Parts: sequence; structure tokens; C-alpha cells
Amino acid sequence: MRTAFWLAGAAALALASPAFAGDTIKIGFVSTFSGPTAVIGNDMRNSFELALDHLGRKMGGKPVEVIYEDDQQKPDVGKQKTEKLIQSDKVDFIAGYIWSNVLLASLKPVIDAKTMMVVANAGPSQLAGELCSPYVFSTSWQNDQTPQAMGLYMNQKGIKSVFLIGPNYAAGKDMLAGVKSTFKGEVIGEEYTVWPSQLDFSAELSKARNSKAEAIFVFYPGAAGVQFLNQYSQAGIKQQIPLYTAFTIDELSLPLQKENALGVPGAQQWVNDLPNEENKRYVADYRKKYTGLRPSFYGAQSYDAAQLINSAVVAVNGDTSKKDEMKAAMEKATFKSVRGAFKFGNNHIPIQNFYLQDVVKDAEGQLALKTVATIVKDDQDRFHDKCPMK
Repeated sequence: MRTAFWLAGAAALALASPAFAGDTIKIGFVSTFSGPTAVIGNDMRNSFELALDHLGRKMGGKPVEVIYEDDQQKPDVGKQKTEKLIQSDKVDFIAGYIWSNVLLASLKPVIDAKTMMVVANAGPSQLAGELCSPYVFSTSWQNDQTPQAMGLYMNQKGIKSVFLIGPNYAAGKDMLAGVKSTFKGEVIGEEYTVWPSQLDFSAELSKARNSKAEAIFVFYPGAAGVQFLNQYSQAGIKQQIPLYTAFTIDELSLPLQKENALGVPGAQQWVNDLPNEENKRYVADYRKKYTGLRPSFYGAQSYDAAQLINSAVVAVNGDTSKKDEMKAAMEKATFKSVRGAFKFGNNHIPIQNFYLQDVVKDAEGQLALKTVATIVKDDQDRFHDKCPMK
């Protein structure tokens, strides 16, 4: 009887053992894998998987298990999937997140559980400021930074007035605020559209044309960006008012936007032709593994997310219970990033360069994005001083 009780107790203890005692490193990855924006989530997953290939599918000598969850682009679903990964799957890390509103809804369960998180896209201002956490890192940016760079470029072009258009959710508000923080000219109009359901922008484009603004700035990721460019061109406004963007044209949307994207500059912290060796390997191997596809900035940030997680696991020899040591290792950002060297600010948001990108035809005659110039070097987000971590 005593032996039976001892065996039962041992089994219970084994089931309750912390993650570091396991034979695998478990990572939960939350993104959108259904609906019109699934193309983004698929690119993120593709790049995360490629990074694991490059790591030999191991971290700290242990095999890696990734559990992918579809947030359906809904904050409540994203929160549920995040809680499931923490409570049921007991993952060591959580990564991913495209949408700022989904991330904000999912943040509290992660921080309460002290689960290490690496955000591979979403960059709400709150995460960089008052909601920053020792357990949360970003391999992307704070939302305002990319449009801030575009605002600086518009100043360089001598633009005196602009009309702003974007979606009415956390990232859309951050994007337009970012432009306004650096653009020195007049903001003549500012329109927010219903997100994500609205795909007819004729009313907003009409207002922009009637405003007599010298330029239009727009932020629409994914399918909305394809629709906006189509309508901008079909309405004849492309010949009248130049368009400046952030995240509207990328390697995922470009095959659908086609010639409509020519002559429309954008800002970005990663472009496929950055000359460092890590990036060359990433782009070449991505195109080899996923025939006919090119990686986007979403993918590049996800590739870096896997590398950052690996740096933490290696630092503790696979013992993921040592969270303070993992945090210290991640803060050093010693992994080889596809964007070249960068470092983290006090709020765990990267300090990095932002580039001007343009659409060109490559050697194969296909449309591709090209780095034109560096707009700003070593940029740090403007909310870092609101983060209590110093």
C-alpha cells in the first residue's frame, strides 16, 4: 500500500514538474491563420520554422515544440488562446501577435503568469510605456516609429500639407500619431475607418482629394492595403496627389498590388536586400524552402524572435526556470539579427535604423522592394521614458 501511495505521489509530482524539467522547449505562437490576413500569419510561421531549421530544431540542446494558435484577428479569441497556452500547454515562451488590439487583450495573462513573451509585430504605445514588462520583449518596433520616419522623409521632400487615413484601432491611431509627431507641415484632414470590415475607401479618398492636400499618408496592412491602392489608382488620384505609406506595401501584398504600388514610397526597419550575411542567408533559404514566395518584414521579425528565444535558452543551458538569467541574456541582444546590429531600449523595444523603401523590378523582371536610403539611424521610441524599467 505504501509503495502504491509513493508511486502515485511520484507520478503526481512528475506531472506538476516545472517546464525546465521537461525534455523539450515549448513555445506558443499566436497569430492569424484564417481569413484574409492569414497570409501574414503564414509568413510569420514560415520564418519561425526556417529559424528553427537553422538552429537544428533544438535550443539549449533540447528539441523545440511549437504550438501555433489562430487568434482569428479577434482580441477575445487571442486572449483565450494565450491563456490556453499558459495554463494548459504550460509553454516556456509565447511569441507572435500581429495586431495591437489582440496583443493588448492578451498581455495581462502573460505578465501575471511571468511567462516570457517575444512580440514579433504588434507595437502598441502602451507596451513601450506604462505596460512594459520584464517578461516582454519585441523584435519589431513601437507603432509610431515607422510613420515617424515617413514624416521625416516628407519633410525632406518639402511637403507642406497632408491628409491622413487609417483604421480605427490601436495601431491605426498610433500610426497617424507617429506621422503627426514629426511632420512639420499642416495636417489638413484625418480619417479613421471601421476595422477590419471596411474595404471601401471611396468616401475617404474623395475627402482627401477635395482637401487640396499636397500628399496623402495611409496605413493599411494586408488585404485592406491592396484594396486601398486599387481604389486610389482607379479613382485617378494617383496622378494628382502623391501617396506615402507605412506597412501598406510589403512582399505579401505587392503581388496583388502590382503596378499600383510603383512610385509609392514606404518606411521600414527591414527590407529584403539588407546586405548583412544573416539576412542574405534568411532570404535565400526562405525562397528555396517556400518556392514562389518572398519573406516580408513580418517574417523577418519572426525569424529574429526565434533567434532571441534561442539566445535565452542557450544562456541557461535549457533550464527555463531561470527567468532572471534569460531576461539578462535577451537584454544583451547578442543574436545575429537579419536587420544587422540593434540593441534594446530600457523597455525591451529595439533601437534601430529605419529605411526608405521603393518598389522596383528585379533582375527576374518581378516587382520587389528595394532599400533606397536610411531615413533615421538608431531610433528609439518616444514612449520609453514612460516605462518604469530603467
